[in-house]
Amino acid sequence: MAEFIVVMGVTGVGKSTIGRRLAAALDLPFLDADDFHSDEAKAKMHAGIPLTDADRAPWLDRMNQAMHAHASTGAVLACSALTDGYRERLTAGLDDVRFVLLTGDPALILGRVETRRGHFAGADLLPSQFATLVPPRDALTIDVSGTPDEITARTLVALRGPGS
Repeated sequence: MAEFIVVMGVTGVGKSTIGRRLAAALDLPFLDADDFHSDEAKAKMHAGIPLTDADRAPWLDRMNQAMHAHASTGAVLACSALTDGYRERLTAGLDDVRFVLLTGDPALILGRVETRRGHFAGADLLPSQFATLVPPRDALTIDVSGTPDEITARTLVALRGPGS
């Protein structure tokens, strides 16, 4: 059975970086939620305006369709997936989905957001994302302090379980 891994968390936590590395390590396709946003949603976020549920619904549906298109292989998806409702819509009709919640010191995450270039989501969105985030009860929670290699290694150990 194909497995889906959703690497989730607030903006700037490293979802795309870690998601790409996990996909490569697990030999799975990689999907980035940023690629599924409409131009209007990107412009809104670039202006520091948080998205509404109405803004997110078609975005979540597009990602769900993309995941279903990978039903035979599984995939790693980097996506904020901030609430239970968003996660339910995102994974509707999929059986084997694991969530990896990337988290860390808010000051560390803010510093990363402030230094990245060329991304439409800036530091203005971080407070609303922290306020909206409802961690899934069954997520693997990974601290994002350290290098991408260290974070990826910790995540792979957690995904494989104890003793592997």
